[in-house]
Amino acid sequence: MRTQRQVVDYALQRKALLAQVHAGRVGVMEVCDADPYLLRAAEFHGEPSGVTCPVCRKEPLTLVSWVFGDALKHASGSARAPEELDRMAAVYEEFNVYVVEVCRTCNWNHLVQSYVLGTGGLNERRSRRKTAAE
Repeated sequence: MRTQRQVVDYALQRKALLAQVHAGRVGVMEVCDADPYLLRAAEFHGEPSGVTCPVCRKEPLTLVSWVFGDALKHASGSARAPEELDRMAAVYEEFNVYVVEVCRTCNWNHLVQSYVLGTGGLNERRSRRKTAAE
């Protein structure tokens, strides 16, 4: 079970960008620029969303969760599946998760949400109490 903290939703920013695209002030090629690494992560680590791509309207978007944090060491900056996030949240004290939506057809991508996961130092406090009691 994940306990998300410091949640930031980027829905208003997304809505404003799409309004500019549909009005012709921003080109489709400027917003449909997903990196090949992001597309590969969507294929192997992403989870399908029920939202159709707002640009090409051809397929549902895929949500990709990227993790960052000093405690993660070599795993920082990698994409993770939802079940991996649950496991990591029970092990690491704190790390950031950035959820990106991506269309694998037209390469639209946008940051949807960011939040903090982890034990919040609860595991360390428990172990300290055991050590002091011994």
